[in-house]
Amino acid sequence: MPAEFKGADRAPLFIQERAMESKITELEIKLSHCEDHIEELNRTVFRQQQQLELLQAQLRELYQLAQTESVGERRNARDDIPPHY
Repeated sequence: MPAEFKGADRAPLFIQERAMESKITELEIKLSHCEDHIEELNRTVFRQQQQLELLQAQLRELYQLAQTESVGERRNARDDIPPHY
C-alpha cells in the first residue's frame, strides 16, 4: 500500500474515536444530571413522607379528641354558633 493511503486509513478511525469519546462524555454528563435529579426527588419524597406522618398523627389525635368529646357529653349544635349570629 502506498504511503499516502496509510494516513487516510487512520483519519476515519481517529475521527470515529473522537466522536465516540464525545458521545461517551455527553452520556456521562446526562447521567450525572439524572443522578442529581434522582437525589433531589428522593429528598423531596422523604420530606413529604415526614409531613404525611405528622399529618396522620395529628388527624389521629383530632379523631380521638372528637371521640372522647362525643362520648363524654352530647353537645347542642346551637352551642357551636358564635354569639354574633
